[in-house]
Amino acid sequence: MLAVALAVTLGAAQAATPSQTTISPKSIDAATQLRERALNDDTGYKVVESLTTEVGPRMAGSEADARAVAWAQAKFKQLGFDRVWTEPVTFPKWERRSESAQVLGDHSQKLAVTALGGSPGGTIEGEVVRFADLASLQAAPAGSLAGKIAFIDHEMERAKDGSGYGMGSRIRSAGPSAAIRAGAAAYMMRSAGTDSHRNPHTGITHFDDGLAPIPSAALAAPDAEQLARLVALGKPVRVKLALDCGWNGTATSYNVIGEMRGRSKPDEVVVIGGHLDSWDLGTGAIDDGAGVAIAMGAGKLIGDMKQRPARTIRVVAFANEEQGLFGGRAYGEKHVADVRKHQIGAESDFGAGRVYAFSTSAPDYAKDAAKQIADVLAPLGIAYTPGEGGPGPDVGPFAANGLAWAALRQDGTDYFDFHHTPDDTLDKIDPKALAQNVAAYAVFAYLAADAQGDFGSKPGKVTPPHE
Repeated sequence: MLAVALAVTLGAAQAATPSQTTISPKSIDAATQLRERALNDDTGYKVVESLTTEVGPRMAGSEADARAVAWAQAKFKQLGFDRVWTEPVTFPKWERRSESAQVLGDHSQKLAVTALGGSPGGTIEGEVVRFADLASLQAAPAGSLAGKIAFIDHEMERAKDGSGYGMGSRIRSAGPSAAIRAGAAAYMMRSAGTDSHRNPHTGITHFDDGLAPIPSAALAAPDAEQLARLVALGKPVRVKLALDCGWNGTATSYNVIGEMRGRSKPDEVVVIGGHLDSWDLGTGAIDDGAGVAIAMGAGKLIGDMKQRPARTIRVVAFANEEQGLFGGRAYGEKHVADVRKHQIGAESDFGAGRVYAFSTSAPDYAKDAAKQIADVLAPLGIAYTPGEGGPGPDVGPFAANGLAWAALRQDGTDYFDFHHTPDDTLDKIDPKALAQNVAAYAVFAYLAADAQGDFGSKPGKVTPPHE
């Protein structure tokens, strides 16, 4: 009996330990050929050209957003996806109508400004008080800025991995609430960007519960510098900030989904995608038309293969990422019960620069398979960097509930020159760099979908890395 009990115990332990995930030599050969085809394919570029030309800017909840949803459905079908459908996503609707700012008095001049997403409208005239950083504004005594305009003049640092954006984003999201606590009537910031053009960078902001929102805007970098020089002259500088914008009920958009069905495990999926919405200032080419195009292009190339991978390739064009990850959250909530059927997920949402690094959340038993994928990616100039990176924004909410993720990290050295500005247009995309992205996503998705074994998706609360 003891021997039988021991055997049962050992068997249970072995069953609880997943076997090693592997990828066959045949799959590696097929992925190598796929990689080379992708480098010479222009599907990705044609897709982003179509989106930015035929739809243009597509702010969540707008008429153009609805046209983008129709465009995505038609494009999936045109590219030969086997199944195309939508899933509704509802959210508060924010609108921008007009915006302006002007220095008043002896040095009267216009300033290039844009409202931050989520800002209320209003016209404010007040003395500007400059702060070098967020901490300085947060330390301002309550009431010390009564009737004044708080101005944070922080210069974002350029970096390949975009790490300078972290502070810029915090200043955009936390600055208005800090200004309100100090009594300010309005808030302005130097744009979270790395360019020196008179193009202000928009982006969503937030107001802490219990605070009455105030008009909040971003200045183009040269205008922020001009305002700082005026303040440095030592005399009070008054500015008139006029914003016509605000929340206007709710809207419903859609996650648009296309699938290339797998040959033997069609109910298991590898998810790749980008977000379909954009801000309204440019045409949303690098943010995130490129991501949608990369995923669609990769999916089409895999679907066209003589022998498809075992699992299904699912491409998601996520709704309303810009104003709060609404599409990503909705997808994760709808599909959380099927997390084990999701082999792994990845999102492209960092422009169209070349992919330079690859990593995954793969557990120990799948790390050899991740290394096999990395080896096929290496000729594209992509380094294997385990332990670095994190899931894309829209993949993040699902990853927090157990979805395995991959990071294909792009060179973002100049991404924040154009991010959220009127300069986010098609001409900023290098077709060859975009093709390298499509090749990388095609290789990754195909090999993950054809692996023997999984990459660790399972139900449970986790804290994925945040880039």
